[in-house]
This record gives sequence, C-alpha cells and structure tokens, in this order.
Amino acid sequence: MPGVVSSLLPAHAHADEDLDEERAERAALLSRSSGGAKQVAHADTAGKPAPQRKPGPIAGIPFGALVSGVCYCSASASMVLLNKHALASFNFTAPNALLCFQCVLAVVLVKLCEAAGVVKLQPLKPKLIAVWFPVNLIFVAMLGTGFYALKEMGIGMFSVWKQLANLTTALGDLFLFKKTYPWPVWACLALMIASAVVGASTDARFSWVGYSWQIANCLFTSAYALHLRSVMDRVTEYTDGGGKMDEFSMVYYNNLLSIPPILVLMWFFGEYEGLTAQIALRNPSFQIVAMIGGILGFAISFSSLWFLSQTTATIYSLIGSLNKIPIAIVGMLAFAEPTNPKNLGSIVIGLGAGVMFTQYKSKK
Repeated sequence: MPGVVSSLLPAHAHADEDLDEERAERAALLSRSSGGAKQVAHADTAGKPAPQRKPGPIAGIPFGALVSGVCYCSASASMVLLNKHALASFNFTAPNALLCFQCVLAVVLVKLCEAAGVVKLQPLKPKLIAVWFPVNLIFVAMLGTGFYALKEMGIGMFSVWKQLANLTTALGDLFLFKKTYPWPVWACLALMIASAVVGASTDARFSWVGYSWQIANCLFTSAYALHLRSVMDRVTEYTDGGGKMDEFSMVYYNNLLSIPPILVLMWFFGEYEGLTAQIALRNPSFQIVAMIGGILGFAISFSSLWFLSQTTATIYSLIGSLNKIPIAIVGMLAFAEPTNPKNLGSIVIGLGAGVMFTQYKSKK
C-alpha cells in the first residue's frame, strides 16, 4: 500500500521499509524469469526483424525506472488525496463502509487479474487462513484508525505523525528482535518526535480525537509490520510450492478476510442505521472519487512491484519517503488547511527527518 491505506494493499506496502527487501527479492526472481523468457523468444524469432530498441535514459535515469517510479508515486499520492476528499468533502460519516467497499473492490480486481492470467493467487486454505487471520485483524485496525485520523486531521500533520510509526517499529525491533541501529537513526527519530510535538502544538485545527486515532494508527502499523515478519515465515508451511506469500496473494487474503471484521465495525459504530440515508451515496462525484480511490489503492500493488523490478529496495524506500512531501503540500493547498510559519516549519523538518531516517536505516 502496499497500499490500501497506505491504502488497501498499500497499507502493508508502506508499513515498514524492511518489507521492501522481500519485495526486491521477489522482483529479482520475476526479472530472472522474464529474462529467460526473452531468451526463448529471441531464439524463436531468429531471422525476423530485430525488435525496436528500448527508450534510453532520461536525465541519467533509466527510462523504466523513471516511468515506474512516476506511476508508483502518482498512484500513492492520488490515493491518499482522494480518500481525504471522500471523507472530508462530502459529509460522509461512515468511513468503515467506505473501507468495506474498497476491500470488496480490491478482491474483485485481483480475481479479475487472476482470471486474465496476469497473476496467480494462493488458493484459500483453512490452515493458511488460521495463520493469516490474526495479522488481518491488525491490518483492519491499522486501516480503520488511519481512515478516522485522516478524516479529522490535516494532511500535513497526518503525514508527519504517520512517520512516528517508525519509532514504535524501531523500539519493537530493539526489544523483541534485539535489532540495533546506529545513532543517526535514533537522532532522526528524535527529530521526528520534536517536529510532531511542535507541529501539534501549533496546529490551528488540532483535535484530540484526530491525534488519538493517529497514535493508535502508529501502534497498529508497527504491530502489523512486526507480526507480519514472523507470519511470513510460518505461511510457507501451507502455501502451494512452499514459498512465501506473494504480493497479490497478500492483497487477496488481506482484503477478503477484512470484510467480516469491517462489517462488525460498521455495526459497532452504528453505520448500518444511517447508511442508506447518506446523501453522498447518491452523489455521482462521491461515487467516482470512492471508486477511483479504491482502484488506485489496488494499482499500488502493480506499480510497487514494477518499480522494485526497475530499482533497489533502498531507492524504493527513499522515494516513498520523499513522496510524502508533495502529498503534504498538495493536500494543504487543495483542502485550504490553515497553517502558520511554525507549523509549516515543523512539517518540513519532520518530513525531512523521515527522508534521512530512510537513508541511514538502509546503511545499517
């Protein structure tokens, strides 16, 4: 995400930079497989006109990496902004219903891709579901708290406080996995905390509700990232071929298994009673925004794998951190969010610390 939350995949796509290394390994395997296919195709087309040359680099950047990076960043940024638009601009008060719709849409899209032969999914197995479902409950909590936080907070401060999940994840690494980081990593985390606190104290639209949801979101994001590492090793006992769960099977399992818990959340928050009375549901603009937001969240699955196949996990993580900066700027301008020099400065420092954090962490 993924993302959804980050999207609906996307949530897991951006939960933690360490997961990018696993995606990079899968992308390398895909690249090697496609390379073999190209050799066979070359043998079969001997004597035929040579294929057209691929476009050369642009400004020193390989053409494939540039295009895939632009697609990934565009999908990620647009998804966040459209979800914010859907939640804040149409007076839609049933975020869990919107989340459920996007989960159903993701399942339909990934199954259509499977039917078209684009991807191959792990079949549903009771034992695999039993192992994956606890992770899925955390996934739902992460997406739900993210939706509520995004609804109540400005995108600038949402982006800054979202990065505090790096702190809770690093602490989890330290105490649970005995993993250590160099002092620059902790210095960047301290800078993130300082910018988050200063930003909150100068936030013209500060809301205890929104910030409480965001703190909960950081905790669930870290819990998801930390727990997912152990589960990814255990699922190999039940997957076809004995391999790790691939990206699209994770999208399939996460979104399909998310639907029942989200339906329970809709009941808990009383969304069923007033759902049919929501004026936004009869607004074509809202329908289009919700639909495109869900499609973009799913599209991050493809664009992230494509981007990883063209670059490295470190560059992938760095671009993901840099992408938060234009998201915050565009979001603040698009939604006319009130700010002041101190608040704006804290946002810039916080996002900059996130970029430095990614760089130093990749050198561990």
